[in-house]
Amino acid sequence: MVATTSTISRAFSFTCMFKLCRPLFALSTRTHMESPRVNSALRSPARETHIGDTDDGFITLQEWQGWGAVSPLPALVQQIVEDLKALEKNFDAPMSFGGNGGRLQGDFKILEDKKHRATYQTLGESEKKLQFFTARQIACRLLGSQGYLCQKCWIAMEDCMCSKVKHCSLWYGVRFWLYMHPKNNTGKLLWQVLGVQAATLCLYGVAEDEEIMWSAFKRAGGNTDVGSTAQTDGDNTLNFVLIDGTWSNSAAMFNRLKEKAKTVWDEEGIPCISLTMGASAMHKLRPQPSWDRTCTAAAAIGLLSELQLLPKFSSCGLDEAVEAIEDALAVLLEALTTRRLRMGRSVTRKARHNLNLW
Repeated sequence: MVATTSTISRAFSFTCMFKLCRPLFALSTRTHMESPRVNSALRSPARETHIGDTDDGFITLQEWQGWGAVSPLPALVQQIVEDLKALEKNFDAPMSFGGNGGRLQGDFKILEDKKHRATYQTLGESEKKLQFFTARQIACRLLGSQGYLCQKCWIAMEDCMCSKVKHCSLWYGVRFWLYMHPKNNTGKLLWQVLGVQAATLCLYGVAEDEEIMWSAFKRAGGNTDVGSTAQTDGDNTLNFVLIDGTWSNSAAMFNRLKEKAKTVWDEEGIPCISLTMGASAMHKLRPQPSWDRTCTAAAAIGLLSELQLLPKFSSCGLDEAVEAIEDALAVLLEALTTRRLRMGRSVTRKARHNLNLW
């Protein structure tokens, strides 16, 4: 989610980072989020995942991309899935997921924790540790979601909202990159509405995903002039990066983008601007630390709305995309509210607007 403050001096403000001579435009969408599942605030019963559920332990490319990915199945994710399945078989007990966030549970969790911590300690480089941490999070999420979450909306199948979401084409001159932490998920609403080519998933710490995104940026930054529009593969395309992570996670994600930009363009920092926005409908269910912070999808709405006001983009139909995303947010709110009520949970969250995070 997003901070939409007017200040541009802090890294933690909601920012639209851009380089006029390069194609990197980024929106920092930092938020205090619930855990990886959309329904993570709802404590669910334990679920078992059996060895035969995924073709003897393998995650197929079709299944991987069914969750919204455009990259090949990351090799490290597949390796960890295989390791988990082998451990399950040797331990002679099924993996169990459940509780707040759908995490591993029971004796298997204890055994797996020891194993993965031992592996983590053997990794010397911080980059290898990040990639291992991310891959493990994703592997567990893939296994724990099978037969439980809808691949399109990432909500429990019994509460699937896909039939109510209307798809909308986004003008070819704008492309979103959802730079998502493995513990997050709200940005998925954008590619559900706009499609994966208009709103492309890039998982933080997954080398295959990050390479695809930065390759696009390198192509876009080839021979553009100061003040000109960004270019991608010869088209005038603006690339916007939405950072989808908790407030604490987003700091590391933002720094990773800056460090990579420095190696690509040999420049310090990334210029930032801010958007002015009101609270989104999701504030009713997920209050933010302050009213000037909002969810990832609402950040995209704010950006497209401001672009629509510019003469250059007024005839690009961005208002249609804004309306479609707004409608999808309302559908998401209804689905989550219905689930909370059915499970006897409160449909409001304790307000946190007086917290001082700085």
